Amino acid sequence: MDNVSLLVAGSTGQDFIPKEYLPKGKDDHYLRNEQTFWPDKRWRHLQMNEVERLVRNLNTADNWNEILVTDQFDPDHIYNSQFHGLVRIGSLESAILEHHDLKLPCGITNSVIVSSDIGDHVAIHNVSYLAHYIIGNRCILFNIDEMHTTDHAKFGNGIIKQGEPEKVRIWLDLMNETGCRRILPFDGIIPADAYLWAKYRDDLPLQKRLKEITQNRFDDRRGLYGTVEEQSVVKNSRILKDVKIGSHCYIKGANKLKNLTINSSESGSTQIGEGVELVNGIIGYGCHIFYGCKAVRFILGDNSNLKYGARLINSFLGDNSTISCCEVLNNLIFPAHEQHHNNSFLIASVVKGQSNIAAGATIGSNHNSRANDNEIEAGRGFWPGLCTSIKHSCRFASFVLLAKADYPAELDIPLPFSLLNNNSSKDQLEVLPAYWWLYNMYALARNAWKFHSRDKRSNKMQHIEFDALAPDTAEEIFQARLLLEIWTAKAYLRHQNKKIESKSKSELIQMGRKLLHESEDQIKNLEILGECMEKSKRKVVILKAVEAYHAYSDMLHYYAVKVLLGMMKENKNIGFSALSNTLAGNRETAWVNIGGQLARKKDVDQLRSDIGEQKLNTWEDIHLRYDQLWDQYPLEKQRHALATLCDLLGTKTLYKEQWIDALKKAVVIQKYIDEQVYVSRKKDYVNPFRRATFRNDDEMMAAIGDIEDNSFIQQVRAETHQFEKDVRAIMKRN
Repeated sequence: MDNVSLLVAGSTGQDFIPKEYLPKGKDDHYLRNEQTFWPDKRWRHLQMNEVERLVRNLNTADNWNEILVTDQFDPDHIYNSQFHGLVRIGSLESAILEHHDLKLPCGITNSVIVSSDIGDHVAIHNVSYLAHYIIGNRCILFNIDEMHTTDHAKFGNGIIKQGEPEKVRIWLDLMNETGCRRILPFDGIIPADAYLWAKYRDDLPLQKRLKEITQNRFDDRRGLYGTVEEQSVVKNSRILKDVKIGSHCYIKGANKLKNLTINSSESGSTQIGEGVELVNGIIGYGCHIFYGCKAVRFILGDNSNLKYGARLINSFLGDNSTISCCEVLNNLIFPAHEQHHNNSFLIASVVKGQSNIAAGATIGSNHNSRANDNEIEAGRGFWPGLCTSIKHSCRFASFVLLAKADYPAELDIPLPFSLLNNNSSKDQLEVLPAYWWLYNMYALARNAWKFHSRDKRSNKMQHIEFDALAPDTAEEIFQARLLLEIWTAKAYLRHQNKKIESKSKSELIQMGRKLLHESEDQIKNLEILGECMEKSKRKVVILKAVEAYHAYSDMLHYYAVKVLLGMMKENKNIGFSALSNTLAGNRETAWVNIGGQLARKKDVDQLRSDIGEQKLNTWEDIHLRYDQLWDQYPLEKQRHALATLCDLLGTKTLYKEQWIDALKKAVVIQKYIDEQVYVSRKKDYVNPFRRATFRNDDEMMAAIGDIEDNSFIQQVRAETHQFEKDVRAIMKRN
């Protein structure tokens, strides 16, 4: 164990920076002076009568000449405190600070202050040890056992300081337990950065540069002080070590906070509550962490929450997310993730946002191989149901819903918006493609609105595509339609006792397409089997393939027209010809979800190349490129939408008559959405088991409201009316 050293009396607060790391001509406080919040503040030494009054108030100092104050200084507000090293105290006058009904006088009482700067009108009471900190104006520090900064503090950033060995660097083992996808945490990191770093491990120049860029981003000199910015409150807490705290932050009852950057501001105040233990992390703006949570080696995105004993280890939780009561290990989670229940478990995964992990879900019982190097990749909208268990390694398309089950083998599900069911009685996996569109439109339509409304970030650094129908999901739908065509053709050939091997892939596609379009009655009762979707010998049965195929087509049509309609609505002078000419081109089929932002694969590849070739040399440069791609995204999305519509209609060029027909069909689809939103929500009102707990209809309406008063249903109706109005206006324009 470490030894307890015996030092010379009076040495507390001295020689903070080891002499070998102190530049020639600099003193122990040169970095502190660079960090100060008040570079122009005038400090003075204590007057003799002020020293006498301080001593009379039971205060002590190793050297009263090292206590500096301002002209607005009343020594009677300092009582029973010890001062060591250079301590600078701002304006101190008779005043009260109030925060959440806690009222404390400005001043310093019953505390030990070591080599620190104290701002104007600060209340420091019962702080047993405060060392090497700069405390901003109007801060409250109350009932704290230990709060200090070491000379090698990194504040959660994955860097090493002067003279430190590489082995002390803090890494985050995301997406994989073995550390093979590890990244360095840093203040300002967003999910896009983490995905770029963790995913493209084979890009060695990229990996080398990202490490160098991160190391160069921060000051590696020894001797930086911890900071607490203005109007922050820390009370009834035990240990804070190497913690950097933003303004308007509220920390109450924390057990241990170590090696952290806690971002906070007036518009995005971060709060940390009772029993919390946080070590080696970066916390975003506007976060809330309460009630016994534990987090080690972690990053918390802006406006995210940990509550009720959640455990977050070696993980990145994206913006606008909440984790309560559960265990999350070795994950990269994109924005808008919800996981609320004590017995859920998520391990070694990349979950691409807008996701929900239900109670009892164990995502990644990873020890089904000889090593713990397996992973799960889940697209946007991933939703495993109650008590769902899946094994590594698995991959899921966007908006896949897993029915309650213990899935016995690895899965690779390329069909978006589908429902999976493990039918144990028939010993088969069942997949219902386009389930959300066919049977749960209320949830699907509410998706984008819900995530937009919950986005309370004050500074939206991570760009996010919230719409369920976007280029990434559209391309998944194209692929799913292709698979359904092939699998339908094979099912038909099996039914006819004909050889499948005699048909080429293109022949199967053509046959399946014709069957799905022209011979629905012939194939409705066929057993259509999926392929390469489960690592087992049992059947994978595709349910309602015909309905799903046509639903996919409607989804693509609606996506394309809605995007193009939005473009023409914004640009009132653009007509059909200009639309066609501006957006003409082949469909971009490869898109990447980088942290919630969608970008063309070739743009992401160019970004990686530019980083590796040192054309982008800071994280600010990389973030600026994200911004540029996001600025280009609406136009790229519109081009993709036009190409999608052309491919659906089987034409290279969209003609005016086709465009008019497409608009009319989109209105029909919008009305279908309106109707299905109502129908899918109404199921809750007519369900006899749900109604059973109410004495009568009046009690039910009083408790849960009338479906006709549902605000979202009313919103969709208004949107449908507006959609029809917009289409009529566009048709007149053309």
